[in-house]
Amino acid sequence: MLCGLWPALGRLMTSIPKPIASAMLAGILFPICLAPVTAVFDHPLLALPIILAWLIMLRLAPRWAVPAAMLVAAVVIAVSAGGAWLQRAELAPQLTFVAPVFDPAVIVSLGLPLFIVTMAGQNVPGFVVMATFGYDTPARPVLVGTGLASIGGAFFGGHAINLAAITAAIMASPEADPDKSKRWIATLSAGALYLVLGLGAGVATALVAASPPILIIAVAGLAVVGALVTSISGALEEPPHRIAAIATFLVTASGLTIAAIGSAFWGLVVGAIIMVWLGWRRRADREEPSATPARDA
Repeated sequence: MLCGLWPALGRLMTSIPKPIASAMLAGILFPICLAPVTAVFDHPLLALPIILAWLIMLRLAPRWAVPAAMLVAAVVIAVSAGGAWLQRAELAPQLTFVAPVFDPAVIVSLGLPLFIVTMAGQNVPGFVVMATFGYDTPARPVLVGTGLASIGGAFFGGHAINLAAITAAIMASPEADPDKSKRWIATLSAGALYLVLGLGAGVATALVAASPPILIIAVAGLAVVGALVTSISGALEEPPHRIAAIATFLVTASGLTIAAIGSAFWGLVVGAIIMVWLGWRRRADREEPSATPARDA
């Protein structure tokens, strides 16, 4: 919340150049989009029906391709797991108050690192996603709002509330609606559905636990294929910045973690350094010919 009240930080997070921003988003999405391929080889009998349902609906009714894949995935997992998964499900959700305990050592050793990870790994990519799809998102209301919501959720054991890059990529992309002024409908619909899923979190958790992890990621990969295409196109549309964009993509897609900070942040750092370096070299090259006649004279 305090971070949102700091104007300089807000300007920093919302002024990332588009080639680097799009390349970072592509690097985040790329490993997820590989999951359907991996799932076919690891669990062909489970993964193939999901992908076939997605392909069929992509041809007949593209808007319903991902929901169809999710439905088939739920059926496939339920059938393969038998009835044991349902016996572990808690049908009635419970809201439990958690009394706060303030420990300065924990705040410094755990709170601050998690804050940095959340900002670098979620909020910055979240702003990048919105910018990639043409939305001007003011940092102050977003950070202050999510900060206040995190405070409220903490009293009930909730984790930090932040911008979700993957979810934003799904709902802000052209797949949600060709007209970007109407994509709020996808966000509102998803929010309502989240409330329903929250009431059935016990069943959903049991179903996910009964599934091979790669299968769940595969469904997510199918959902963000369109966003991956858009982000790659945006990253490479400016020839002078393609090297910086590719470097950002490679570092982000690598999944490396340094100082407990994920690859998305380091991809931005590497891409920015290369963009500044190559930009300086190009300026030097442009200035060199103009200086030569003066020396000759």
